[in-house]
This record gives sequence, C-alpha cells and structure tokens, in this order.
Amino acid sequence: MESLTLICTAGGVIFATLYWFICILGSAEQKGKRAVDISGGSISAENIQHNYDQYWSFFRRPKEIEKTDKVPHFVDTFYNLVTDIYEWGWGQSFHFSPSIPSKSHRDATRLHEEMAADLISAKPGDKILDVGCGVGGPMRAIAAHFGSEITGITINEYQVARARLHNKKAGLEDKCNVVCGNFLDMPFPDSAFDGAYSIEATCHAPNLKDVYAEVFRVLKPGALYVSYEWVTTSKFDGKNAEHVEVIQGIERGDALPGLRRYDEVAETAKRAGFEVVDERDLAEPPAGPWWTRLKMGKIAYWRNHIVISILAALRIAPKGTVDVHEMLFKTAEYLTKGGDSGIFSPMYMILCRKPQDKAEESS
Repeated sequence: MESLTLICTAGGVIFATLYWFICILGSAEQKGKRAVDISGGSISAENIQHNYDQYWSFFRRPKEIEKTDKVPHFVDTFYNLVTDIYEWGWGQSFHFSPSIPSKSHRDATRLHEEMAADLISAKPGDKILDVGCGVGGPMRAIAAHFGSEITGITINEYQVARARLHNKKAGLEDKCNVVCGNFLDMPFPDSAFDGAYSIEATCHAPNLKDVYAEVFRVLKPGALYVSYEWVTTSKFDGKNAEHVEVIQGIERGDALPGLRRYDEVAETAKRAGFEVVDERDLAEPPAGPWWTRLKMGKIAYWRNHIVISILAALRIAPKGTVDVHEMLFKTAEYLTKGGDSGIFSPMYMILCRKPQDKAEESS
C-alpha cells in the first residue's frame, strides 16, 4: 500500500512538473506557441530529421551556399526547423536588442523596432516594406505605434501562416499584410513603398548588393531604408583561430552564407544606388549588451531542452526536434562569445535614401 502511495505521489509530482514547464511557463515572451505544438513548419514530422541532416550537408559543400539559386532552399529549410522553437523559447520578434536598465526584454525589443520606424520617418498611412519579416513581431509593433501600413515578405510559407494568425489575433490584419517570396526577387512593382526596413534579415542573402538593389527598386524616390546588419567588427582578426571558430559557429547555426565586415555595408548600399544618410553600430556603448538575454537564458534552455526531450521520447515532438534545439543552444554560446569579445554585432545600422528623380528636384 505504501509503495502504491509512493508511486502515485511520484507520478503526481512528475505530471505537475511537466504541466508547469509546458503550460504555465509557456514561451519566453508570449504564449503564442506551446511546447506540445512544436513542429517542423512546412516539413512533415517524419521528415524533420532528414531535413536537419540535409541542412548540415550544406556546410560540407560550402560552394553550394555561395550559389544564389541554392540559398533560398537552404534558408527556407532552416526556418521550417526553427520557427516554432524560436516562438516558444524567444518570442515573435526573431532578433536581438540592446539591454536597457529597468526595461524588460519585451520593452527593449519593442523600442529597438520602433527606432527603425523612427529612422525612416514612418507616418500613419505610409506603405512600409518589412524585408524578411519572420512571423511579424516588428511589423505589428510598428503598425500599432505609427499607424503605417506594413507589408512583410518572408521566404518561408509556414512563417506567412503564423504571421497572418498573429496579425488577426492582434486586430492588425487591416494594417499588416504578409506575402511569401524571395527578397532577391520581390513580387512588387517599382516605386511601391514610402519606406522600408530590415531587422537582422538580409544576413541570409549570398550577395548583399542584390538585396539592396531590389529594395531600391520598390521604394519611391526620396524614400528611406534602414537595415540592421549582422557583421564582423573591427575587432575581428581573421588570423585568430578562436575568432574564426566563433564566426563560423554563428554562420552554421543561423543559416548564413557568410558574415560581412562592418566596413563593407555602406559601400554596398552606394553601389546599389542609395545615398547613405547614416551608419553606426547600435551595439556600441553606451548601449547595453545585446547578448545579456542569451546568458540569462541558459536555465530556460535546460528547462526547455528537458521538455523537448521528454516530448520527443513520448513521440509528441517530432524526431529531430531535440537535435535542432541543441544546435540553437550551441549557436547561442557562439553568439555570446561574439558579443563578449566584441568581434560580432547583429545590429550594424545603415540608413539610406533613394535619390529623388532629377525632374522632381528641378520642379
């Protein structure tokens, strides 16, 4: 009888613990995705492990990553694998932001997004393009605060569905539109937008000039474009083996064809036709460390990893999910090292303007 009581008690504790982990704690920022609902995006459950293995095969053939026609599939596979885990463990805004004393991570994220809209002088009714919108966290923050009409583009169909769902829940479907497409070849007419921004998205492009040229095409003359770029900084030493390991770890864990140097960005924008209005690293002091949240999240990672491992063992989470989660944790360690050493920044800001037509300037 005592053993039965002990078993029942232990079972109750395990159940309560799992319920707390999965249902009470929820995601890091907003309970929009439950652990039991984690999937492989548009990839069927039985093919997640295969696609994870295929993702890593890209890095065994580095020349394939450099080919423009190969990169979209590479990036699409990555976001199918990680989108649900990002939403559950991080939130709906897939980017970093400087830490701000007395502000929550959510507030710091929102302010970082609103800064982008401020820089391009977004106004109510303006048609603004979000280049690489993910599941739409930034577009909703900007639409709600500025009243602009945001169109986002992402290459991942699953993210389109998630973004539209979130837009509807937020009551912003009339101001936020999402389309599936490649930002290297966007399905928009020339001179269609009053402004544009990209937040840690164009790092996935094999050629930055191609993205900037396409953004240039769809902007109206005189419109502003701001981008937060992932770059190596002046502190990066290509001859330092530890530096190289950190940067390669970031590239492999975040589906990057290759990180750019900070001093390449402005020249690239000029070659695409833009006038460069401003450029600076938003991670530089007095900004607070953007990687603080990664350090603070180690306990959350182990909590989440236990949950995912149990769900995978119970065949609730698809096979391969544990491997994906472990990859993201290792990548977080490389990102933290990049931030601590100062050799990497995910927020090198460049503000550009598409020149006015000469006919308009003379009138």
